[in-house]
Amino acid sequence: MVSQVHGNGSVFNVQDFGASPNGKTDSSQAFLKAWGQACQNNGGGTVLIPIGTFLLNTLTFNGPCKGPMFFNINGLLKAPLGKVKDDYWILFEHIDGLTINGQGSLDGQGPSAWSMYNDNGPNPPSSIKFNSISNGFLQGITSINSKFFHFQINKSQGVHFQNMTIIAPGESPNTDGIHIGGSNDIIINKVNISTGDDCVSIGPGTSNVHISEVNCGPGHGISIGSLGKYQNEGDVNGVIVTNCNIGKTQNGLRIKSWAPSPPSKVFNVTFVDINVNYVENPIIIDQHYCPHSSCKSQGESQVQISDVKFINVKGTSASKEAVVFDCSKSVPCQGIELRGLQLTLDGQQSTSATCENANMKFNGPQIPSQCS
Repeated sequence: MVSQVHGNGSVFNVQDFGASPNGKTDSSQAFLKAWGQACQNNGGGTVLIPIGTFLLNTLTFNGPCKGPMFFNINGLLKAPLGKVKDDYWILFEHIDGLTINGQGSLDGQGPSAWSMYNDNGPNPPSSIKFNSISNGFLQGITSINSKFFHFQINKSQGVHFQNMTIIAPGESPNTDGIHIGGSNDIIINKVNISTGDDCVSIGPGTSNVHISEVNCGPGHGISIGSLGKYQNEGDVNGVIVTNCNIGKTQNGLRIKSWAPSPPSKVFNVTFVDINVNYVENPIIIDQHYCPHSSCKSQGESQVQISDVKFINVKGTSASKEAVVFDCSKSVPCQGIELRGLQLTLDGQQSTSATCENANMKFNGPQIPSQCS
């Protein structure tokens, strides 16, 4: 069952443990057995998923392991149809040194479940969830039609996404491409994301996130938040978004918080060299976020937003108001800087900016050049 590969320790092929590539037989136990042996192998190991279609139920791959782990996906992994009881399909947790790579795909089979969930019930499952992962690297794989978030990062550090594709229909609910919460030192580079919700969403307690060369659309853009929904949320700081293309999305660059909300902070955020194409809200800070009829936007957010820069954001807006700052009356936005904006309507007509409770500077000639 074991073969040697230079540099990767030992290789454990899931088919050697009974996994069936027919797409109909549940291969969950075979995957767990392969993982278990690779994890306990001195020096780490590789779980190899060859070409074929593998049906998997909810799975947890636990550490700690005895060395770096490689999860090499070359086939198609398919989630069970309909609802599942957990908030994840595949969970990796308590692992230091995890690489997930290959030319394969994960199919969350979202269309079979999207209509079965509602805002008042438990969350659907994310396709892949990371809990307490250090030094993670994902490359090459494709995620299709997640039931909820495609990738969810929780309480992790040093996770890097590169050269990946994430796909779900524009009308699919809550199919965020990559959601980050309670984590730090996250890199997202050269990822193509087309979803029904945020391409990337950054939740409370997150710091040092670098997003670059992401192609986003359709979807809801790149978002910090929503914040302020729960007590004792951690702050968000050290976010850099650069050299990204955002097209035909509901929002472009967004920070959002609930109202009313308990106190927290967002600071040291930079959006630079962003191209937008027919985006409804290219730049938006929404501190009265209320996405569905059951919430009540009464009172003010206590989330302090400060030191945010929007530099060289260029392209076309789908609405006349290309910049909207709807900040909190209780804790107005501070230190907002806009420089080098070139946002037009249909490539010709100038756009406007609407600003409430925001301390900001428009530096130099740009479109729009001031708040109306």
